[in-house]
Amino acid sequence: MDIQSVKQRFEIIGNSPLLNRALDVAIQVAPTNISVLINGESGVGKEVIPKIIHQLSSRKHGPYIAVNCGAIPEGTIDSELFGHEKGSFTGAHEARKGYFEEANGGTIFLDEVAELPLGTQVRLLRVLETGEFIRVGSSKVIKTNVRVVAATNVDFSSALQAGKFREDLYYRLSQVPIHMPALRERREDVLMLFRKFSTDFSEKYRMPILQVTNEAAQLLSSYNWPGNVRQLKNITEQMSVLEQERMISADALRRYLPPDSFNSKPMVIGGGNSSSDLTEREILYKVLFDMKSDLNDLKKLVLGMIQSGGSFISNQENAALFDRVFHENETDLNSQPDRFPVSTPSSGNVIHIAQPSSSTNNSHTDHLEVEETLSLTESEKDLIKKALQKHKNKRKYAAQELGISERTLYRKIKEYNLAK
Repeated sequence: MDIQSVKQRFEIIGNSPLLNRALDVAIQVAPTNISVLINGESGVGKEVIPKIIHQLSSRKHGPYIAVNCGAIPEGTIDSELFGHEKGSFTGAHEARKGYFEEANGGTIFLDEVAELPLGTQVRLLRVLETGEFIRVGSSKVIKTNVRVVAATNVDFSSALQAGKFREDLYYRLSQVPIHMPALRERREDVLMLFRKFSTDFSEKYRMPILQVTNEAAQLLSSYNWPGNVRQLKNITEQMSVLEQERMISADALRRYLPPDSFNSKPMVIGGGNSSSDLTEREILYKVLFDMKSDLNDLKKLVLGMIQSGGSFISNQENAALFDRVFHENETDLNSQPDRFPVSTPSSGNVIHIAQPSSSTNNSHTDHLEVEETLSLTESEKDLIKKALQKHKNKRKYAAQELGISERTLYRKIKEYNLAK
């Protein structure tokens, strides 16, 4: 089956070379039993690839089971995947088959596979290597013949380095990797998708089809779409229901996009023409490096003040340094008052600079305090708090702002006790 036939059968919209490449790999690998790992951001439509692989394989008449590994609690994930025996744990009133037993002869799709606990990863590795598993609370080995297709939006290189995912399991899952491109990587498809969604919602809600002006069409194509196809579909549905005027202008479209984001562009990392969005870790490191640079400048200024006997601006060099650190970054200091705290922190090294009292006012002494502690955890916590405040605790938009999944944001909120 060719790519165009697959697009028509599975209602896939787009002609991007990156999208065509992903579909072509899926078509070629479908007749085999090779494990496939699909990588891509949240909302790009990764779930369509395992359906294509299953339907074009010899297993198409067998069961197809999709499992969201991130939605199953850690304490029950083994039971869900591999089954359990009666009485094996509290609440196990009868024996139960797991997904791998139910999917025998078919395909199982493990979405968000990077969320699996390490203990479950060991069990999964055994299934992939030998086709065998053991139910929870049993000692009987069960054979299964299952094709495994996995997907994730996690950067596996970071997960492997942090020891959160087994390297041998990663290589076993990714015998054939497939990358689903983000919507900003296939901008030529945005207007086609918008028209498709507009037509669908027009039929669903019995309303005229939405159309866009040239300026709005340009905005649709240039916007980065952090939520990818899912975000575009949601916004199209909102406009289909709420907008009285069916010709959408650029100003009308902006009202449905997250504030201060429609002019953003992907940040280039490294040289050449390649570009990618900053990951959560890279954003935190960038903030910390900026803070460290500012603190180094402040320490130079402080040293000059000490050497000059307490004079705040004793020479041209200190004056220039003061002007660069404080005046050019005045906006940052005002908008981020916590960046250079003036109160004594609970930990870390703090340099105190006391100014001699003048003869006209000897009732107080001015102090400048510089906190040297650079905590990755505190910076991450601060970024999450600001994102939640900016979007009025709407986690969906806060997660998009931070460039992480809603599940990751939910876990961070619980970890830092930020829930209200």
